[in-house]
Amino acid sequence: MGVTKGRLLGPADAPETGERAAEITRLGGVVVEQILSGAVGAPVDFDQPHDEWVVVLAGDAVLDVAGERVLLVAGDWVLLPARTPHRLVRTSPGTSWLALHGRA
Repeated sequence: MGVTKGRLLGPADAPETGERAAEITRLGGVVVEQILSGAVGAPVDFDQPHDEWVVVLAGDAVLDVAGERVLLVAGDWVLLPARTPHRLVRTSPGTSWLALHGRA
């Protein structure tokens, strides 16, 4: 098997609003993806059946995790256990995330 190489999307690839996700690879039962955020018009709610670990690569965001406000700036990460309600409250346009999704 050969080496696989790629490039993360840049701020210019971010949507104006909402999010754009690109799957990078699957490692066993883990999905690795990059997420680019545009402006958040209204909070976006999530309640996923799998664990999710996310790190902010560039930009910043505010999450509401089960009622607790969490500010994330470049370099910050958070582990969201399965079925933990969380909401994307605010993000700077062009925020880049790397996410690892576990098995459901």
